[in-house]
Amino acid sequence: MKRPFTTLFMLSSLDGKISTGASDALDMDRDLPQIDGVKEGLAQYYKIEQTTDLWSLNTGRVQAKMGVNEKPFPAKGPVSFVLVDSRHLTEHGVRYFCALSQKFVLITTNPHHPAFGVRADNLFVILQEKLSLKKALTDLWAQYGCERLTIQSGGRLNGLFLSEKLIDAVDVVIAPLLVGGKDTPTLIDGPSRLLPSDLSSLGVLRLESCEELGDSYLRLRYRVVHAEKAN
Repeated sequence: MKRPFTTLFMLSSLDGKISTGASDALDMDRDLPQIDGVKEGLAQYYKIEQTTDLWSLNTGRVQAKMGVNEKPFPAKGPVSFVLVDSRHLTEHGVRYFCALSQKFVLITTNPHHPAFGVRADNLFVILQEKLSLKKALTDLWAQYGCERLTIQSGGRLNGLFLSEKLIDAVDVVIAPLLVGGKDTPTLIDGPSRLLPSDLSSLGVLRLESCEELGDSYLRLRYRVVHAEKAN
């Protein structure tokens, strides 16, 4: 299967949390700049983020949480964006990403999504009856020229990528922070494993680099070796 090489790139606390709590009122981007001992090194993460792939995948839920349905339209940037969304983006949110992106590809299972009412030369919609990440990735490769893709979605979608063995590398910036909370989103969420046979979906990691950043931050980069291939 020809598909993009995928890298999961996230900012995480030491205990694997990608949010500061379990509600939409709590958010790393919003809250970390307010925390002494953490805010001082945060700019390093955003600087690294600027060096990631020129294709980036996220979700409409995360972007709606960040306010794209209300924000003024931005200037066009160098990145092409892929969003998985069925109900969180408004027409304004769609137009926001059309303004921002080189190419904007929306993956949806909603035939009535507001994107179908938007006309833009750089907007492309992949409509699926049921979400298939494998099919979406092959379409991104074959139809839109996406060869490398950075994944920055929520924990549940990250978990789906992992369970379908679609993550090739992990690049995590660890903030000097413990968040806690069993319901707080983590790097990989989704259904818990219950049977020994479920272990085949584990992602075994091979460390490629460990970089000590300033202000007690770390950057860890791994290649993913899925459990069934790890012997």
